Parts: sequence; structure tokens; C-alpha cells
Amino acid sequence: MIRTTLLSLVFCLCMVGNLWSQQITGTVTDPDGEVLIGVNILEKGTSNGTITDVDGAYSISVSSADAVLIFSYTGYSPQEVAVTGRSVVDLSLSQGVLFDEVVVTALGIEREKSSLTFAQQTVEGAELLQARDINFLNSLSGRAAGVEIKKSSSGPGGSTRVVLRGDKSLNGSSDPLFVIDGIPMANNRGGQPGMWGGFDSGDGMSQLNPDDIESITVLKGSNAAALYGSQGANGVVLITTKQGKEGAAKVSVSSGITFESILLKPDLQFKYGSEGGTKESWSSTPGNYDGSYVDDFFQTGLNQINSLSISGGSARTKAYFSFGNVGARGIVPTNTYNRQNITFKQSTKMLNDRLTIGSSVLLTNERAKNRPAAGYYLNPLTGLYFFPRDRDFSSFRDNYSVTDPNRNVVGQNWFVIDHHQSNPYWLINEQPSVHDTKRMIGSLNLDYKFSEKLSISARGNYDFADKLIEQQFTSGGNTTNVHPNGSWDYFKFSDELIYTDVLLKYNDNFGDLSVGVIGGSSYQKTTFGLGTRVDGNANNGLLYPNEFYFQNLPPNVQVQSTLGSRLVKQAIFANLTLGYKEMLYLDLSGRNDWASSLAGTGNESYFYPSIGATAILSEMVELPEFITFAKVRFSNARVGNEVPFNRVNPQNTINAAGAVSRNTQQPFDNLSPEIITSNEFGANVRFFDDRFGLDFTYYNTKSTDQFISLPAPSGSGFTRFFVNAGEIVNRGIELIVDVTPIYTPKFLWKSTFNFWTNENEVVEMHPDLTSITTGQSEGYGSRFEAGGSIGDVFVFLFQRDDQGRIMLDDNDRPLKTQTQEFAGNLNPNWSLGWNNDFNFGKFSLNFQINGKFGGVAFSQTESMLDGAGVSQRTADARDAGGFQVNASKDGAAVNSVDAETWFRAIGDRNGIGEPYIYDRTNVRLTQLALSYQTNFGKKVPVTFSLVGQNLFFLHLEAPFDPELAMNTSRNSASLDNFNTPATRTIGFNINANF
Repeated sequence: MIRTTLLSLVFCLCMVGNLWSQQITGTVTDPDGEVLIGVNILEKGTSNGTITDVDGAYSISVSSADAVLIFSYTGYSPQEVAVTGRSVVDLSLSQGVLFDEVVVTALGIEREKSSLTFAQQTVEGAELLQARDINFLNSLSGRAAGVEIKKSSSGPGGSTRVVLRGDKSLNGSSDPLFVIDGIPMANNRGGQPGMWGGFDSGDGMSQLNPDDIESITVLKGSNAAALYGSQGANGVVLITTKQGKEGAAKVSVSSGITFESILLKPDLQFKYGSEGGTKESWSSTPGNYDGSYVDDFFQTGLNQINSLSISGGSARTKAYFSFGNVGARGIVPTNTYNRQNITFKQSTKMLNDRLTIGSSVLLTNERAKNRPAAGYYLNPLTGLYFFPRDRDFSSFRDNYSVTDPNRNVVGQNWFVIDHHQSNPYWLINEQPSVHDTKRMIGSLNLDYKFSEKLSISARGNYDFADKLIEQQFTSGGNTTNVHPNGSWDYFKFSDELIYTDVLLKYNDNFGDLSVGVIGGSSYQKTTFGLGTRVDGNANNGLLYPNEFYFQNLPPNVQVQSTLGSRLVKQAIFANLTLGYKEMLYLDLSGRNDWASSLAGTGNESYFYPSIGATAILSEMVELPEFITFAKVRFSNARVGNEVPFNRVNPQNTINAAGAVSRNTQQPFDNLSPEIITSNEFGANVRFFDDRFGLDFTYYNTKSTDQFISLPAPSGSGFTRFFVNAGEIVNRGIELIVDVTPIYTPKFLWKSTFNFWTNENEVVEMHPDLTSITTGQSEGYGSRFEAGGSIGDVFVFLFQRDDQGRIMLDDNDRPLKTQTQEFAGNLNPNWSLGWNNDFNFGKFSLNFQINGKFGGVAFSQTESMLDGAGVSQRTADARDAGGFQVNASKDGAAVNSVDAETWFRAIGDRNGIGEPYIYDRTNVRLTQLALSYQTNFGKKVPVTFSLVGQNLFFLHLEAPFDPELAMNTSRNSASLDNFNTPATRTIGFNINANF
């Protein structure tokens, strides 16, 4: 990595020697002659920029004598000034507000923000880079209203779940569509851990280079994403990448390093040990045992992120090249992550600038080793936390393996044979895993202008990923999961997405009426999970110990051919935008899809329309002077959502013995797509020369014709069949408040609040189905049922008498309900993100505070630790002579129960979950970045930044981080079962532009 970085720097320095530059200096003032601090100065057509200092002065090196500088400042009208050979350019900015900001919408189409009839929010790429998260999606948290982010606990390179405006499907996906430069991309999320074990396999978005991102636009609802059809039914995340700029070559180099340490882990006791050699620590005799082995197990994580980009070109041809390199190690030993990215983009104008040809190639090479596990099995944290306090841990740490003299093979050295725990050092050293991905995204774009009003474009994209997921289980491991000769998990497969579309665009004005028409057609084919797989476990092992080859597989271990899904989608679509006097706008769109997953049903073709209207009140009527801008909007959309692959006519399979396993699912030959209908109302008001703004949205989304599985009638010859039924409603409010409390010549402060709330309701199921179980396991369960919500969690509760006291049995054990009862919902009631930017001279400060309020979180970790007597609360109860309770026994009041009796009853695998349901509410300092900008040699702008992420909690109810997901599927939000501890990162970053 160091060699790569040095070579990159040498290359940059060589390039710099060939660049022409001219130094421009000057001062920027307001109309009264007062200097302005923090004015943005950008060389037009490039990413080269700077800001004014405390004296209103600036200095910038431009590429040519003909360069044009763009000056912009909050509350003032931007200005463009041609250098024309000058070395000093002074400027006075006039106050004013500009509302013709151009934003990217569906299909990559640019529109004026004021004309939009739907909600969207844009986050600049520079904001995502302030704290340098390896997966840039994590940096979206709190920056856009209505966007829920769940970060995996699997360490660097782990997956991230993004949900826009709540879950909308009982069985299908609620993930948004991710789009790069107007073209859909694959964002397949790999395997995920569960309550019983496993690890995160990453996702497609974690493979992108954040330094290539110009901006991210979130189209939150189907109203905004209707042109993308069924794949945009859950909203769209539009990623616009950087491209070449006209002018001499510009080089940008960025290098950062952050250190990762534990922020929060379970509160463990080291005062009481075991009795009689048991695996639990329920001694009643205090001791003074060494607990340093827990902290010593974890290491300081390290993330190194380096990036180099070169941009330049002429009026006809522009090019952009970048190289990114990431090297990281997690807090769990042996866990590493490495990624290399290469990006090349170019565009060329031909035929008198009528034809523009653009192309891009994005290459990724990603490798993750020994990603941390979660859940009970094969997780080093279970043995680490459970280890009896009176034993000597160092003997097992230093000698984690022993040789079996009877077989002459190694095995783990551990004090007990137990399905829940193993020697932590055996697991991280003798059960290595690797996740390899090699990915290429290539695109070609052709755009031809017949005139200034009429143009046609054609685009093609090929997204291909070759993936390997492998784990080798050395013989002598945990006998619950590992064969005596060792086991082998091997999965090699490819994901492929082919996309092409043609767009015809027409724009014209007829007096006060403006007309914009877009018509087009698209074709998309996806083939995911095509490959070969071997699944190893305690029964499926190797012929000869620890030889991990196909030739060493016994006959009962099947080598499977896999196919995750295959889908072809074709569509035609059109959009009409009418504007009147730039004050009234009407959007009409329609799209018809054909989906292969519906072939044979007669419903493979489905049409859906959308309509939207906007009225700019500040242009229609005279408003009070303090109101700078005001508009209201409404939109309605109806979008289909095709069903999963292989449901209409499932086929038979072949098992390991070579026999045919007959399909028992009834063909679904009358299947219809799910339908999502969305209504959205909004208003945007700006006050006091744009220093204060409100953007309000209310939405109501109804999902019907859900894809539901039911038990087949007796005698039908099938076990399951499917129906279209059910209804889910999501309704909520989004409020964005931005304010500039201070903008003086010496100081600038901008602040933004993103508030949102979402209410999810499962309105109805099917008459033959009362609920759908999702994630049923020991200690907790989750299910969907009419009148409930997606994310409802159910646990065993205490039985209580009519006075609310916990009822005890004859042995002083608390009684629990007969069945698991409703305990809350895992989603927050409302969320808030507060972002602040300060500029003072050459210094800038950004910090972000995020809060989640309401909802619940569940910890199986705390339950298991209590059952084993190793949590601090069990020691406190023993110190107090018993656990203090408000209980009753045979009607008599009981105030104290023996600690072991109490915690063995409520804790462990399937105890009483009520004490382990926590309020999810938490408020944290999510991000902090302090930057200093200067010039190196008076020509090279350099920015030094001190950065931090997830620094500390301002408020936390749960004993773990409820925003750190055990896995990033829908069913395990805010669940903790021996998750990797929450961490903070602190480091620095250097950026230089030549």
C-alpha cells in the first residue's frame, strides 16, 4: 500500500511539471465595502477552487489566462469573472438569491429544482468525504430526511441497508434502486449472519470509490422514481460521478488514515468465578480475577484511504481518471479489508458538436479476510465473554491448538465442549474466510442534437462481478458445526446486469407556455448468483482432514450449480412537463413494463401512470418582503413491483444422492405484480434573502397485492401455494430546515435539520393467514399480522398479578407468559439529523449530530451473559445479597430473589425477553471534521483535516449500539446477538490540488 501511494505521488509530481498555471489574487467585498469571509471561488469547468480568508482575500492558481472564476456566497448572487490575463481580480458581490438550481432526476435528466413536483434531496460528494467512511452510504445517515441507514457490525467493507420511507413489501425487497450516471447498477447484498451465526458478505455499493462521487440525489418516493418503473418502486438513489473538465490537466491527491477503537461493549464482571469446573461463573465467593484478556483480544483498527484523480481536456474532448486504494484492519484480529478502484471516463464532441460520445469504465478489486461473525455459533466473542473468571485464559490464548495423538491432526484447545462457544483464537486462526470480488462497470453513451430543442440519446451499460466466498474449517473445531475431518464452504459465482435505453427529448417555449417531452424505451437483463457451491457442516465434511479441494469431497457432499435469479425487463415510457410563466408546472408520465418473472400469467405487461403539479406562489402573488420564495406541490403515482424469480413455475432439483427432489410448490400461474400507490404533498418556503428555509413533505403510500405464501390444501399434491393479497400503508412527514444564523465578513455558520417520521401499518393479510413469521428464534420472534407493523418484535413477558407484581413459582423463579407477546417495534418513531458548517478564515469546522427517538431494541447478548453469570449486573446482585424485585409468591410480596435463581430464569437461550427489550432512543456525535486550507508554494492548495466518526453518545438507553445491525436484512434491525462492539474512528486527511 505504501509503495502504491508513493508511486501515485511521484506520478502526480511528474504531471505537475507539465502544467501551465497563473496565480490570481484578490479581495471580495459586499456592496458596502465590507470584506466577505468564506466566499467560494471556483475555476469554471474544473474542480479547482478556494475560499476567502478572514481579510476577504483569496489566492488561486488557474490553468490559463482565459480562465473564468465563479464567485458564490450564501445570500449573494453568484458572479462569473473572466481573468483575461490579469493577476489581480477584486470583486464586490451584490445581495440576491438564485432559485434556478439544476438538479439530477430520474434517468439522469437535469431539471430546475424549483419546477419539481416531488421530493428529492441532494448531498454533495464533498460532504460524504468529510469523515472518510469506507462505505460512503454510511455517511448519508442524517443528511437526508426519510432515509434510514443500518450499518453492519461486520467491520470494514460491510454492507449497509438503505430504506426510503419505510418497508413496503411483506415478502419482496424494500431496497431502493441505485443508479450511476442515470443507469441502474447491481447492489446485491451477500449472505448475512443470523441468531445462530454467520457473517456479512458485503454489498455492491461498498465497492465504489467515494472520491469519484460528485453528488448523490435521493428520490425518496415512487412519485419521483416512476420513470424507472417497478425497480424504482421503493425510491432511487442517484449517484453522479465526476467527469473531465475543460482546461489543462488538474491533479487531485487525497490521503487519509483513521484509527478505530471500541466505543461500547458489554459490561462484564470479573469478581465471581465458577464452581466445580462449570462453564458458568455463578460462584458466590468474591475473588479478584484478571479481566484484561477481553480488552487485549481486540486491536486498534486502522483505515487507510488514498486517492488520485486527473481531469482535463479541450472544448471537444474531456477525460477523467482516478485511482483509489483502501487498506483496513478491523478491531478483531486477522480481519482485513483491501480495495483498489480504477475509473476512466471520457466524452468527445463530433459533427459540429451535435454528437457527443461518452464512455466510462469502473474497475474494482476487493478482498475481505476473516470478517467478524455474529450470533451464537463459531463467533469468537461467545467464548471470550463466557470464559469462567477463575480460570487462566492465557493458557488457551497461547496454546489455542493441540494435536490429537490418535489421529495426528490438530484440534482446538478449550476447557469445555459446548455448542455455543469455542476458543476465540482457534476461530480467528484456524477457520479462515475470504471474500473476493472483481467487478467491472462499463458504459457507452451517445447523444445527438438535431437542434437546440430536439435530441436523442442511447446508452448501454454492462455490470459484471466475479465473486468468491470461501471458509475453511480446520478439523477439531466445534463439533456442532464442523466435521471431524474439517468442513469447507465454497461459493464461486457471478452477477451480471445488462442495461440499455433510448431517450428522445424535446423542449420548447410557446409564449408563456414551456413544454418538455421525454419518450423512451429500455431493456434490462440480470443474472445473479450463477455459479458453483459447496456447503460444509458437521455432517458434510472432507474425506481426508484439512485438504480443501473438490477431489477431497465425499459422495454425500453435493457440488451444487447455483442460480440466484434471472430476469428480463423491457419498458416503454414517456413524460410530459408543462410550465406556465415559470410559476405553474404540470408533470404527466406513464410507463409500461414487461417482466419475465411474470411470464405465463397473462400479467407480464403492466402499466402505471403518475401526475404531479407545482405552483410557485412567490411568482403568482405578491408576498410579504421577508418571504423570498414559496411553492406548493402535489403528486400521485402508481407503480408495479414484480415478484421474485422462480415463483410462477418452479422446477424440480437434484439432491446429493443424484435423486430428483420434486417441487412441492404449486405453480402461480395467475400471479400479478404488487402495486404501490403514493400520494405526496409538499411546500418549500424561503425567508430573509435565503437565510432561512423550510421544505415540508407529507406522504401516504399504499402497497397492495402482496406476494403471500400459504399452506396448500390437503390432497392438492403441494405443500405451499401463493396468492396476491394484503395491504401495507406507510405514511409520514419529512421536514428540512436550513438556516444561516451568521454570515459576516469574518464568520459563516450554516445549519441544517433533517427531521422525519414514518408510520408503518400492515392493514390486512389474507383470510386464511393470521400472521407471517419472520426471524423466529430463541428469545424473540418477529412477525407480520393485520393491525401491526413491519418490525414488530415479540418476546416472553413476565406474568404479573393484578397489582402489576411479577409472579414467582415455588422455587422463586419468575413466571413467563405462555407465548411470546408484543414488545414493541424495532423502527424509531422519529429521526433527526443536525448538520453544521462553520467557516472562519482558512479554517472550517463541520459536525453532525444524529438522533433516533422511540422504538425498541433487543439484546440476546445481555440475556446470555446474565444466564452465565458473567454480566456486571449479576455481580451487583450478588454483592447486594439478591436481586431486588417487585414480585409476589402465592399472593405475598417478595422484594428480593437469589441472583442465580433470578438470572438463570430470565436469561440464557430462551428465557424471559422483557428485561432485554430496551428503548432504541439514542443521540450521538456522528461526525466531526476540522479543516485548515493553505497553499503549498503559493500555487498548490492543500487542505489538512482532523476527522472523527461516531465519537460519543450524548444519550443512550440500550447497553449496545442499536444502529449497528446484526445483519442488514429487513428482519434483524436493532437486534444484538454477540455483535462486534460499536467503534469510533479518529484520524486525519490531506488533500492537494495541482
